[in-house]
Amino acid sequence: MFRSGNPAVDRYIEQGYETVLGMSSRFAATICGHLMRRQSELGIGGHFLEIGTFEGRFFIAMALGLAAAERALGIDSFDWPDAGLYERFHANCTKHGLARDHYHALRASTRALTSRQLADALGGPARFVHIDGDHAPESLRADLDLVAPLVHEKGIICLDDMLHPGYPLLVAVVRDWLGQHSDMRVLCIIDREDIVAAAKFLICRADAVPLFNDDLMTTFAAQHYTLGADFDGHLAVVLTPNPRLAKIG
Repeated sequence: MFRSGNPAVDRYIEQGYETVLGMSSRFAATICGHLMRRQSELGIGGHFLEIGTFEGRFFIAMALGLAAAERALGIDSFDWPDAGLYERFHANCTKHGLARDHYHALRASTRALTSRQLADALGGPARFVHIDGDHAPESLRADLDLVAPLVHEKGIICLDDMLHPGYPLLVAVVRDWLGQHSDMRVLCIIDREDIVAAAKFLICRADAVPLFNDDLMTTFAAQHYTLGADFDGHLAVVLTPNPRLAKIG
């Protein structure tokens, strides 16, 4: 067992995380919670933004890691699988300790929003963004373009369901997008727990990578796949529940 180091986040991940319907893994939430704590220690302030909150499983974990003056914003159409999703999301937030003045839910499609509208809703830069939208390649590209202007210069964008066999073209979108944003890098790949709790990519600006990569490899040494990932010439940290190398010979 390993922890993020934030007591509120860790308590929720250990006791409440899997009671909230969703697909993000405890493994990924713990690492992301740690990164938010690392940001706070470095004096990196800002808000949390999630596209695709569903019932709030991952949203609650990250929101609990915010400072008192920071806010969480969740965006979802809240119409699938039924009209009760919006109420269940708020009920889960309340049950697990989020005060209504600490977060906001925006009932909308990101296709109908602009970066300016999101900036106004956030009230400041986002230090952590989680994109877990409808998984269509064109939607991921649009969501990346939508949030990029909002991200703190030392902020992190987390992309869900990367390397998922059900969404094989999403990685191609990420590679194309990074090719158009030469200042951005894949910092870390958080491996899957299983086909449901799939892998995540963590992206940040190139000059922010040193703030996080050595810390991740040290803090999660037992989960560190030491060969890393060659992402177009840039080596990304790989964290996995069961790091091992194939035996040869």
